[in-house]
Amino acid sequence: MGVPSIPEEKQQPWQNIVSKYQTPSRARSIGQLLNTLIPYVLLWYMLVKCLSISIWLVLPLILIASGLLVRIFIIFHDCGHGSFFKSQKANSFWGYITGVLTWTPYQYWRHEHAVHHSHSGNLDHRGVGEVWTMTVQEYLEASFLTRVRYRLARNPVCLFLIGPPILFFIVHRLPLGKAGPRGRNNVHTTNLGILVMALAISSLSGFKTFLLIQLPVVAIASALGVWLFYVQHQFEGVYWERKDNWDYADEALKGSSFFKMPRVLQWFTGSIGFHHIHHLCPRIPNYFLEKCYQENPIFQEIKPITWSTSLKSLSFRLWDEEHGRLVGFGYLRTLKFA
Repeated sequence: MGVPSIPEEKQQPWQNIVSKYQTPSRARSIGQLLNTLIPYVLLWYMLVKCLSISIWLVLPLILIASGLLVRIFIIFHDCGHGSFFKSQKANSFWGYITGVLTWTPYQYWRHEHAVHHSHSGNLDHRGVGEVWTMTVQEYLEASFLTRVRYRLARNPVCLFLIGPPILFFIVHRLPLGKAGPRGRNNVHTTNLGILVMALAISSLSGFKTFLLIQLPVVAIASALGVWLFYVQHQFEGVYWERKDNWDYADEALKGSSFFKMPRVLQWFTGSIGFHHIHHLCPRIPNYFLEKCYQENPIFQEIKPITWSTSLKSLSFRLWDEEHGRLVGFGYLRTLKFA
């Protein structure tokens, strides 16, 4: 099983195929802002009112608000690629606004995500903006402490429940990495924006109410976002190569999944499930990804993963470079008897 190989004659014209989908629609972008941000604000108002009535009214609204925050992050993500508006000033403005709402520094994240797109699937350029992935040989040669750290990092509880809130609430508040002065300053301005947002909402509803709503919404949305990112690059048949053999188109079409979702989940996730097309051309706005898929059979040849089949990704822990596949820790036991 896995992603079928793409015939050579179909690899060559991909630039021409995707070029007609790269021009953003101002009306579509504004419409997406309206149908996402307005419901999010209304849900916040409803949550504040319901919090004093019953927790059973709050819980489903928290889940919907978390889904909307994932959709807001997709808008933020498109702004970072310069694909949401033609104007880069508009992209930067809305990137900052949605960055405050998602607790993510726009310029800082944009730099790290660009590195991810440039080197995804390249075994010689791992680390920035990616899920930590070791090869079998690297793990066998690692120190005891590194193995413990790696097992914790790849444990589903740490990866999807503990790690995401730490990333969004703490790590994103710190000017780390190599984003340069502009990126580091953006961390501080984003923190200031979050503070202003917190003070404004707290002045209307109280600081305790702000925390009781904001913390679970961001925590759930971040967990969902990390899960989406994980299965888009950790699936059966995924592409990894050393830099001498690494190919951009192969990485996009074989190293990024087509995550097929029910229509309502596709809406909440901004069609990011068409990740193979997104990695092939990040300048396509999220609202044109499905259109690109439907109109071009080359993209339909990619075997999709679904919510049920994506669960298999939980068993993947290491890259077996010799056989070109992801394996679990249990695979290490078979090596002792080889």
